[in-house]
Amino acid sequence: MNRFWVLGVLILLLSCGPTTNIKNQTWGNALGTTYSIIYIADQELDYQQEIDSVFQVLNQSMSTYIPTSDISKINLGDSTIVVDDMFKEVFDISTKVHEASNGYFDPTIGVLANAWGFGPGEQIELDSLRVDSLLSYVGWGKVSMNNDNTISKASPSIRFDFNAVAKGYAIDRLGAMLDAKGIKNYLVEVGGEVLAKGINLVSGKQWSVGIDDPQVETGRQLKLIVSLKDQAMASSGNYRKFRVDPETGEKYVHTINPKTGYTKNSSVLATSVVAETCAVADAFATTFMAMDLEESKQVIQEHGELEAYIIYLDENGETKEYFTPGFEKLIQK
Repeated sequence: MNRFWVLGVLILLLSCGPTTNIKNQTWGNALGTTYSIIYIADQELDYQQEIDSVFQVLNQSMSTYIPTSDISKINLGDSTIVVDDMFKEVFDISTKVHEASNGYFDPTIGVLANAWGFGPGEQIELDSLRVDSLLSYVGWGKVSMNNDNTISKASPSIRFDFNAVAKGYAIDRLGAMLDAKGIKNYLVEVGGEVLAKGINLVSGKQWSVGIDDPQVETGRQLKLIVSLKDQAMASSGNYRKFRVDPETGEKYVHTINPKTGYTKNSSVLATSVVAETCAVADAFATTFMAMDLEESKQVIQEHGELEAYIIYLDENGETKEYFTPGFEKLIQK
């Protein structure tokens, strides 16, 4: 009887012993940027093949830089393409953010992105007449998803550009892949956008993520660091993505206002949005760069599921910060 009691205690002690937490990490290039994925498990794992597969499927669906992708064919007027579930999900997300942002988020700006030199298409000389002409091919109400998962466009010249949401969506899909593998603690980062699940079991702390200072033009310097758990965060700014006209020296930022057709130079320097999914965070972070500050605040107040941080210049040119109370709680002091 004593032997069984001792054996039972031994089994109990072994089962309660410390679990080995191994940090598995992979990084590389995808979607025109870099990525880094950390996932904690009790053994060494290698999900590189699965990670590559997610990027490959996403590119085939929504990359405007791949001529044979579904989105490229649709942009060229092929109305027979039956889109996959990824494309459909991004289309649905885009519809919701378009409505929530009063039309400032609009992935039909592809023709404008090309014209301003921020897309795969031909850059052209723009004046007010040409901008007005191109605006006739912009408008989320001019496209629709049919019951058979084909896309209808009011004009063959309408061009989709999901760059403001696809990167965040890719992160969500990578997270879903890790979820399916039973991984409960991970940090997925693609081009600065992140999805954090669980905690960093190696350090025993929440995942720490830095936000760049938009006023540092050379190199990188962090403005602040936030702690994330079961949250996604995306940031947007015009401090890195812009082009300068070689003849006039004029600076053109990559944020395009879909209502005016012009690139948006504003007092807002950078935005960061925390949401449940990275696709939503990505879309709103980009949208708040196109909107005026007070308009962004109004949208944020109407959507309590969002936490936001906005760096801007006041009327005197001084740097100011706006954060929601929920975002402020995430900041590491």
